[in-house]
Amino acid sequence: MCKEEEVKEPASPGARLMQAPGFDLCILAVFGYKTKIDLDLFKEEIGQTLARHPRFCSLLIAKNKMFGTFSWQRTKIDLNKHIIAPKIDPGVENPDDFIDDYISSLSKSQMTHDKPLWEVHVLNVKNSDANSTVVFKIDHSIGDGVSLISLVMACARKKPESQYLPPVANKKAREEKVDAKNGLMKRLFVSVWTLILLLFNTLVDLLLFLATLMFLKDTKTVIKASGNVELCPRRFVRRVISLDDVKLVKNAMNVSINDVVLGVTEAGLTSYLNRRYEKHDENGTKITKKGSDSLPKNIRLRSACIFNLRPCAKLENLAEMMEKEKLLKGMWGNLVGIVVLPLTIALESDPLAHIRRAKSTMDKKKLSLGHKVAFGAMKLMMFLFGSKVAAGVSTRVFRNTTLSFSNVVGPREEINVFGHPLAYIAPSVFGYPQGLVIHYQSYADRLVIVLAADEALYPNPRQLCDDLVRSFETMKEAVKEKGLC
Repeated sequence: MCKEEEVKEPASPGARLMQAPGFDLCILAVFGYKTKIDLDLFKEEIGQTLARHPRFCSLLIAKNKMFGTFSWQRTKIDLNKHIIAPKIDPGVENPDDFIDDYISSLSKSQMTHDKPLWEVHVLNVKNSDANSTVVFKIDHSIGDGVSLISLVMACARKKPESQYLPPVANKKAREEKVDAKNGLMKRLFVSVWTLILLLFNTLVDLLLFLATLMFLKDTKTVIKASGNVELCPRRFVRRVISLDDVKLVKNAMNVSINDVVLGVTEAGLTSYLNRRYEKHDENGTKITKKGSDSLPKNIRLRSACIFNLRPCAKLENLAEMMEKEKLLKGMWGNLVGIVVLPLTIALESDPLAHIRRAKSTMDKKKLSLGHKVAFGAMKLMMFLFGSKVAAGVSTRVFRNTTLSFSNVVGPREEINVFGHPLAYIAPSVFGYPQGLVIHYQSYADRLVIVLAADEALYPNPRQLCDDLVRSFETMKEAVKEKGLC
């Protein structure tokens, strides 16, 4: 475990931002295990891996609260203060509800600064998804979702007896065949056109970001948050779909997985809102409208999408860093940009229209530097005015949109984490000034859909989760019916 040191490491701008009032975010990562947790083995594994990571064995010390500056100071770790295993009645009546209620209760409070900003809750009770559940509660100042998933994989092995790190998905390089005769002119034309599109899309994104910051708000729907919703506890629900099925739709339509899940999000929210706006008579019977469309017209509904700006650290480097207690040297922390994604809330006769629209949107965002320019502006703002002002700007963007959306790639194979075989990973976050956060997390041959919802706005978040799954199933069937696969 970490040795106590006097040396302090300045907190990154992202970590400082996560400590500002009104933007104090906390990650809740739920790990379902295939076996019961051997607590002694689990603690030993945590002590040899996670607890040796510099951020997990450091206190966050406030240097100047007015300006929002902090530093990390190494300290000794007492695992008994971080690993919590409540006594659970083996005959608990409804294990699923018990675990969901327990996870929701963790969103009622933030981490205290009298110890490193993380804790682990071990729930040794079987439910419908796993034989045991472990909940990691981690202050967002420690790192972003991509960094933390990379760290988990660096702590993992493919098999209990294996010393090999698990494989992760890599981006495939595109092969471009260029005719030798026309190659130079074609490359020149493509380069100039790409530059024009890059500048145009960047300008549009920056104008949209500024408009959202100053005056452009989403339509006040039944799911649009208002007030200090970041202080409200969240209900966390999840569903699992086949990653192979997602890839089937992806390949059939020649799009990316991000395009598919964004299209699913748009379609699922459309179905959910349509049901919420249905009118009923005095007897509770639905009043059918022409075309069964109950949606208000011209809904503006947008998602604040989180883009990772940092290349993922190699798992071997993270593993070596924990083993030898090396310094991080810039390969860790919160380095994310915010992109505002418009969602079209409208019933479609062709369910694949949602994916086509999502692809068009994502292609424009990929060919844009808007999120990087916005991130640079936030860093400059923090340097000049402090983290409170920067957090206020970020908060306004989130308040003026309806939800947040994220998709994180996980291990390609099943793994053992902290000495036990893992069944699923379901990460989420609370503290956002929005009523809904949607995460998509891949693991082996599964894709986990995770919602963090304010129950005042989403009385039955499981219904929304089911709408997302049904929307995807409809898209899969449409692909098969059209003979695209």
